[in-house]
Amino acid sequence: MSSTPSPKSQKMTEGNITKLLITFALPLFVGNLFQQFYNTVDSIVVGNFVSKTALAAVGSTDCIINTIIGFFTGLSTGAGVVIAHSFGSGNDKALHRAVHTTIALTLVLSVVFTIAGLLLSPVFLQLMDTPEDVLPEASQYLRIYFAGISGLMLYNMGSGILRAVGDSRRPLYILMVCALGNIFFDLLFVIVFHAGVEGVAYATILSQWISAILVLVILTREKSSYRLIWKDLHIHKGTAMSIFRIGFPAGLQIAVTSFSNVFVQSYINHFGSSCMAGWTTYGKLDKFCLLPIQSIGLAVTTFVGQNLGADNMKRARKGTTVALFISIATALILMAPVIIFAPFLASLFTNEPEVLTYGIHFIRLMMPFYLAISFNQIFANALRGAGNSVTPMVIMMGSFIVFRQIYLYFISKYFNNITATALGYPLGWVLCSILLIIYYWKVGLNVKKKI
Repeated sequence: MSSTPSPKSQKMTEGNITKLLITFALPLFVGNLFQQFYNTVDSIVVGNFVSKTALAAVGSTDCIINTIIGFFTGLSTGAGVVIAHSFGSGNDKALHRAVHTTIALTLVLSVVFTIAGLLLSPVFLQLMDTPEDVLPEASQYLRIYFAGISGLMLYNMGSGILRAVGDSRRPLYILMVCALGNIFFDLLFVIVFHAGVEGVAYATILSQWISAILVLVILTREKSSYRLIWKDLHIHKGTAMSIFRIGFPAGLQIAVTSFSNVFVQSYINHFGSSCMAGWTTYGKLDKFCLLPIQSIGLAVTTFVGQNLGADNMKRARKGTTVALFISIATALILMAPVIIFAPFLASLFTNEPEVLTYGIHFIRLMMPFYLAISFNQIFANALRGAGNSVTPMVIMMGSFIVFRQIYLYFISKYFNNITATALGYPLGWVLCSILLIIYYWKVGLNVKKKI
């Protein structure tokens, strides 16, 4: 096993910061774009070739999937930070140990999360007050999705390992292949075999398993110190503790926030299936609009992790500032065309007039608030890269859960207006950004415990 870094990995401890962040974030953005694209194809296909209730069913399951998978996503963030620190410090032994602990944990957790998804989905659907006309298809979609969720988990963790060592290109290539595969399977199962929501679910898990196999093959054939050697798989206690120390708060924050969105979705559901479908339309576009900002945030996590691993605090701080300016500029560029072309974008999902009206309204209402997201994504991810994931967790949970639920309770009780209800989302983003700005200004990237 060579200690020489792979030419595909990228050291962020030297070189032009702006160039490094952009060249790392760009493939990550395009890769995530393809991932969201093949997820969104599900909604486009069912919205145009199945029914309005099928569109509502697929869209309303997002918060349930994100609740269960969100915790694992947070753990993968912890693994990525530990791997980035080891890579940045040049500690090949620690890097090898971290990679194999990460994959071993993923295999164990795949079983746990599959069972959890299958058992908890019906409970969540009830908590959301899912309408009777939507419930059967939503239940069917979730059953199939969680039965095959291991593929998504293995891909996410494998690609997280590659990103931690600065390689964001190969995960992109994998997602391009899988996006095309998902489109093919969607059209085959829905249009040719008339499998409806069930066909869309099978198309999704097939594509995820293809991506998992490809990323594991890449790691197995790698020649550098982060190569995956299957006989070396084991859970190293100290490494696992570090992963959980950083990843658990991030995972808890994502999972609990997503769980709270189950209740937020219930407020939306009270306005009927047309409103639900319109909210689904906005939600799918929202994920696309967030991608460039989130990609820059993920880039800064790796950047800060590697530079603090190399004991270069000054460069880590400078990288955070540069990333913030890039993120703000990106948000400003996105806003105008999305607002202007909202009718066309909404019409990609459905041609039903009432659904279109809701979708256009939600898109134009939310877009101006994406500037706030720039601040909370950059500062939260920079803090996680420094090993401080507790603070982002507390601030985000306070903003996205406590504040949002209190706000929605009073709005539903005294106004019961869909515009006021929808504003619960962006107002939470604004509060979160303000609190993170204050914390970062006072504390910065200082960590009390070495990773």
